Amino acid sequence: MSSLDALQTRIGYHFREPSLLLLALTHPSVAHELGSSLVHNQRLEYLGDAVLQLALSREIYDRYPAHDEGPLTKIRSQLVNQTSLAEQGRKLALGDHLVLSRGEQLSGGRERSSILADAYEALLGAIFLDGGFDAARTFIVDSFREHLTEIADSSIHDNPKGALQEVLQAGSAEAPLYQVLSVSGPDHDRSFECAVTHQGVELGRGKGKSKKTAESQAAIAALERLGTKDSPSPPPAP
Repeated sequence: MSSLDALQTRIGYHFREPSLLLLALTHPSVAHELGSSLVHNQRLEYLGDAVLQLALSREIYDRYPAHDEGPLTKIRSQLVNQTSLAEQGRKLALGDHLVLSRGEQLSGGRERSSILADAYEALLGAIFLDGGFDAARTFIVDSFREHLTEIADSSIHDNPKGALQEVLQAGSAEAPLYQVLSVSGPDHDRSFECAVTHQGVELGRGKGKSKKTAESQAAIAALERLGTKDSPSPPPAP
């Protein structure tokens, strides 16, 4: 089995035109070193970046129906930065297959994050040209599945109200309702108790020093009642 055959087996995609895969792995340093017009992976990198942005934008859009543009953009930026893309390149051992100049090889180019990130994007461009957008999208979603799950879990902790709304919207378009049940204590030390209901059913209650905190605690209680995976435990009362 050739080196490129082994790589195709590892990535789970076999090219109809293997020359596209070889091009995706060819770093510009080779052309610079030889002083020739040898083609390299920068054009594929440009294309792959666009494919990656579109595929992940659609996946994130579908996964987070309660999120507006700002949070959606923040989630995507966590996935498409150089560190994240280089990690994808290392998972696939792209460094072992890169076509580099001698200078780049001697300076550690096979492990350089910028080169691995660019090669990963070039690989996406190559898959897109070889198999179309659906093939590229499937590959991208599979590659980022673990990261997407991690972000989903962290969103429960960071935004329990948004997480609860997403859980409920899976079965109903009706949004949860939050109601202040009581306010106690002096003006400088208020304590709020809130309840969250959905379709007339109370799902949870929470307390806090502000209405926002009490609502978040109610959402956490509701997520725990609904058995949401990795729902966070409420912090101890101050």
